[in-house]
Amino acid sequence: MMRISLISVLVLGLFLNVGAQTNNDSLQQILDKDDPILAAIDSMMATGYFESLGFNDNRAMLNAMGYSKDSVPVFDSLTYHNRFEAINANSPFSLVYNNYVKGYVSMYAKRRKRVTGRMLGLAPIYFPIFEEHLDKHNMPLELKYLPIIESALNPKARSRVGATGLWQFMYPTGKMFGLEVTSYYDERSDVYKSTEAACKYLKYLYKMYDNWNLALAAYNCGPGNVNKAIRRSGGKKTYWEIRNFLPKETRGYVPAFIAVNYIMNYPSEHNIFPITPDIACFKTDTVNLSDHLSFAQISEALDIPLEYIEYLNPTYKQSFIPNSGKANTLCLPADKVGDFLINEQKIYALKTEKDIKDSIAFAQNKPIAPSSAKHGKATVYSVRSGDVLGSIAQRYHCRVSQIKGWNNLYSDRLKIGQKLYLYPKSSVAAQNNKKAKVEAQKVALKPNGKYYYHTIKSGDNLWDIANKYEGVSIEQIKELNKAIDTQKLKLGTKLRIKPIG
Repeated sequence: MMRISLISVLVLGLFLNVGAQTNNDSLQQILDKDDPILAAIDSMMATGYFESLGFNDNRAMLNAMGYSKDSVPVFDSLTYHNRFEAINANSPFSLVYNNYVKGYVSMYAKRRKRVTGRMLGLAPIYFPIFEEHLDKHNMPLELKYLPIIESALNPKARSRVGATGLWQFMYPTGKMFGLEVTSYYDERSDVYKSTEAACKYLKYLYKMYDNWNLALAAYNCGPGNVNKAIRRSGGKKTYWEIRNFLPKETRGYVPAFIAVNYIMNYPSEHNIFPITPDIACFKTDTVNLSDHLSFAQISEALDIPLEYIEYLNPTYKQSFIPNSGKANTLCLPADKVGDFLINEQKIYALKTEKDIKDSIAFAQNKPIAPSSAKHGKATVYSVRSGDVLGSIAQRYHCRVSQIKGWNNLYSDRLKIGQKLYLYPKSSVAAQNNKKAKVEAQKVALKPNGKYYYHTIKSGDNLWDIANKYEGVSIEQIKELNKAIDTQKLKLGTKLRIKPIG
């Protein structure tokens, strides 16, 4: 009992000491919605990239502790402290548990629990590659967790400032470590090449500081900012001593890395289980190409979903493999490699014929028929002035690469009046149809005294009413009808819509 009490006192002392160092940077601030780490995760998950891979929840098979699905386990500080001590004992990093780290443990274990499950599901795909390169360079294997923070294990991830790939290389840094970028391919998204470059860069930073936490900070914000923070701190040489002098996003970077180390070692204790993508069960192999080829043609010729080809070949930017004069590789499910090699010349020839036909159709402003009818019922969209593929994809909750694949497009050029075949999910299609109907049903307001009025009919709600009239919002209706309970609208009630004049 005396030993437990003593440890409890020491842990309490640790937290009081950390609390004294936090200044105005409280735990609540760490968990705010504008936290840079949280914002980056949400931004990457919002791309829709992961939704196209078909994830499967494995919790029923692995839930040995019998947690209910929505259960969120809670542990005392001593339990956390002991677990951190266990993983810290085998790590060259200083994996401390303090209020900063606690905030990010909560984020990964509670607020973004499902995202963490997907990272666990993707880990068997990427971690062996990371570990192989890290071991080759004699570097800590814990660094395999860094891409979880950087990219949420999305090789196509691109930040708002242009950092790209699993390891989020900026263009100049990528070039410095041998990663080529052209209009058609970006080696920052190549899993193997970018991992090799990241190892070299992290090793370079570690030699600079002889401290892994400072090397991580420099990886995030650049050595210049870390050196500046060291000078402003009066020459301090540890991350926690210079933390308050670092850019905001870097203040949470090392705590997030420490939290990910913990959560990936104790996921089941937090009722988190791998959510695995369908693609994870594929064995893959590569082939060298002798000519340029589009993903759409590979998809059609080998009967592979376009999303899978994109997932297996993240290096290519336009869903197109160019003839660059060097051996470009194509990664395929292993059972499709033989089919490709047997039919390789036919696939090239088919591509050439379709290129010619599609180019003629595009020039004549005719719709290009989709390569396959197996996507379900199509929505035909007519391109309007100002449209770009990105905005259309966002509107229909799909990806630019999907629109290009559905329509056999080999560039991003669009013409006004051009017809596009779209295959959004049924729920999205229904939502867009409903919006179209609402737009068509909008009516002109007729004056009645000082206000325009709407009489409540069966099925009416504030959303539909506001959308029925031009320039009217739900908030405006509520403001003009404070005496009426707008949550319980009664048939025949007259609502003021907006003032006359």
